[in-house]
Amino acid sequence: MAKRILWVDDEIALLKPHIIFLKSKDYEVVTAQSGLEALDELNKQDVDIVFLDEQMPGVGGLETLSRIKARFPHLPVVMITKSEEENIMEEAIGQQITDYIIKPVNPKQVLLTLKKILNKKELVSEKTNLSYQQDFLRISMDINMIDTFDEWVQLYQKLVKWELKMDHIQDSQMSEILKGQFQEANRMFFKFVKDNYEDWVNGEESPVLSHQILKKYVFPEVKDNTLLVVIDNLRYDQWLTIASMIKDYYKPVKEELYYAILPTATQYARNSIFGGLLPLDLKKYYPQWWKDDTDEGGKNLFEKDFLEAHIKRLGLNLKTNYIKILNYNFGQKIINQFGSFKNYDLNVVVYNFVDMLSHAKTDLDLIKELAPDDKAYRSLTKSWFDNSPLFELIKLAAANKMKLFITTDHGTINVKRPTKVIGQKEASLNLRYKTGKSLTYEKKNVYAVDRPEDIKLPSVGINSPFIFAKEDYFFVYPNNYNKFVDYFEDTLQHGGISMQEMLVPIVELAPR
Repeated sequence: MAKRILWVDDEIALLKPHIIFLKSKDYEVVTAQSGLEALDELNKQDVDIVFLDEQMPGVGGLETLSRIKARFPHLPVVMITKSEEENIMEEAIGQQITDYIIKPVNPKQVLLTLKKILNKKELVSEKTNLSYQQDFLRISMDINMIDTFDEWVQLYQKLVKWELKMDHIQDSQMSEILKGQFQEANRMFFKFVKDNYEDWVNGEESPVLSHQILKKYVFPEVKDNTLLVVIDNLRYDQWLTIASMIKDYYKPVKEELYYAILPTATQYARNSIFGGLLPLDLKKYYPQWWKDDTDEGGKNLFEKDFLEAHIKRLGLNLKTNYIKILNYNFGQKIINQFGSFKNYDLNVVVYNFVDMLSHAKTDLDLIKELAPDDKAYRSLTKSWFDNSPLFELIKLAAANKMKLFITTDHGTINVKRPTKVIGQKEASLNLRYKTGKSLTYEKKNVYAVDRPEDIKLPSVGINSPFIFAKEDYFFVYPNNYNKFVDYFEDTLQHGGISMQEMLVPIVELAPR
């Protein structure tokens, strides 16, 4: 039997495409143009859910909500609002709304909300033999309540582990519910980072950030021959995918998630890892090695120099070997030269394949076919690793009883929603962050920092802010807008604010 929706909006005629879409999905839609008309409809017939516009003339959305709950306390009501103002949402939540949607309304978002509320029992069922049904409500509560960096790490770990379990369950509807929780979590995570990031990088209580991981995790544990592998662009879910392959050679000692700095891009995050400083200080103390977005040339050409300066600054006596592997043939060459690793206290290997894979998903139709979603992307990562020189290197390190650390500089996210930006031609090219003169952008979709030095970033010029895309948005210029939206939608990008980009692994392992 079709589920019946009552959609209340004073501009209901504008919602006709959404209503047609819902009817095509076998929902019955009843409409009302005012709060009073909605109450009359509820007296005439039973409905399963109400979509209620918050801003209506006459009897407004909150007053209508109050009257509906007085008569039908168990009827699910979804508030649709143009505003996320705290007092409005607190009042609505206090009157027990079931969920809310921010305008402009997206048909898929509406459908997901309906499935989450009306089909919860079917979607999260006993047939899965998992406890996701119980965890679903707990996760939903946590998303709206947690407020510390450690709690966000724990929530993200929980969501990723459910995501990996879903890979083995042929239940697309349940996977969509989990994707919805990811999206909602990223929405709240963005607000958390936006509210706290400036304090973190200016010495307030903070999570472990990119520039701190070597000093905190690696340097104190270097014993004779130690191998540090930095896999560019490795998300936590990808780490868990390849971790199962390493377990025959290494046992875990410690697995942590740290917070990659903004922008979550290689030239910032990885230079900070090796230099042990935030980008503003790297440029200040080592201007000969730092390059801004607008400078010509490679931005990560001096990682070895940054690493050696970092070690010297800390007064450590470590003999280091630094290698960057950019392709399969060079990786094989390093395997053949593995015997030289025993001459160093710390061997650092930067491996760029995952980064190349994510960029290839943008540029090559074949990769898009092979990895259309995160599940396939994980599978492709696993296949690459199984046949890579990196896996051979790790096996050799285990055979030689070397301590192993594996980490990354940042993760990636599948971008879904475009947001317009206008800037001069010198503006940075990244799709998830921008810096440059006179940027114009949609404020609701970004974290904007007018003074880059406030978050320890060097400025590329006067009046050159940094903006970071939230959730799964990506920046598109108005020129040829539709062409570039089609080209970049559903590609893997990094540089902005999401759990997938910022919460990344640092793992210590001991040989078996």
